[in-house]
Amino acid sequence: MWLLSVKLVWALIAADLGLAVPKMVRVPGGRFEMGCTGCTFSDALPIHRVDISPFWLSETPVTNAEFSDFVAQTRYQTVAEIKPNAADLPSVSPDLLVAGSAVFTPPKAKVSLDDALGWWRYVEGASWKHPEGPKSSIDRRSQHPVVHIAYADAAAYCAWAGRRLPTEAEFEYAARGGLKAKKYAWGNQLKPGGHWVANVWQGRFPDYNSRDDHYAGTSPVHAFPANGYGIYDMSGNVWQWTADWYRPDYYQQLSEAGLVHNPRGPESSFDPRDPGVAKRVQRGGSFLCSDQYCTRYLVGSRGKGAVDSGGSNTGFRCAKDS
Repeated sequence: MWLLSVKLVWALIAADLGLAVPKMVRVPGGRFEMGCTGCTFSDALPIHRVDISPFWLSETPVTNAEFSDFVAQTRYQTVAEIKPNAADLPSVSPDLLVAGSAVFTPPKAKVSLDDALGWWRYVEGASWKHPEGPKSSIDRRSQHPVVHIAYADAAAYCAWAGRRLPTEAEFEYAARGGLKAKKYAWGNQLKPGGHWVANVWQGRFPDYNSRDDHYAGTSPVHAFPANGYGIYDMSGNVWQWTADWYRPDYYQQLSEAGLVHNPRGPESSFDPRDPGVAKRVQRGGSFLCSDQYCTRYLVGSRGKGAVDSGGSNTGFRCAKDS
């Protein structure tokens, strides 16, 4: 009860002060087939039936301008801005325990796609305010999605705004925008009419970005068309946190249960590739996804992220009960 009161107070304060909080779109309830049509991602199969109640979802991912207001009012520090605790990382040298985050750093030549360290670098001082490191800023990116967001950061913002993170099922249902059994949030063609309709990678990943969509990194949240529900950036631009724990076998459990109403995810996390790390589901893919690597802009595909970290392509949006 106390937590609900705090959320309500913050929501009223934000409204009174005229703070930038995301516009919400009402998503009608309905039944759909959840999972990845036309792909072979085992953790996004089998396709199963889900019934969703009406809810509200942010029209766009949370922007730098919106997150700036949150920080100004609360003095909140994101995970990336806090020096890691040595007790949590006993195997890491103390001189390496610095505040920062993972930044996409394209290599100068073609590299193996088997090792993501070929294009990711931990940068001291990288955070939502300094996306590429201490010398970078968001001065001209107020309408770009905020990045370097860990799960706790996303949850804290949504609570402050009187909202919550969407479930994975809500995210996919909203991303489909009323379309049924399509590969993408906009249909079955990656480039309808020969046009890019989402911020994803073009060229040779990860060393050459042809920028056919005009963006090398994040794009403004209204740069590409909305889907059938009037919602932007449900595919591409930035990965977005959901409330669900990640398990690769969860869809099999749902499929065996028959029609499921408003699934909330498994009770705990387990990733056999990284068994000691708690992970939540991320959705939508990002500007780094391509047909050569990480085709997770497919509307039914899934991502995952360690709850205590973000990166230069990780953001979020909020939801609210109808």
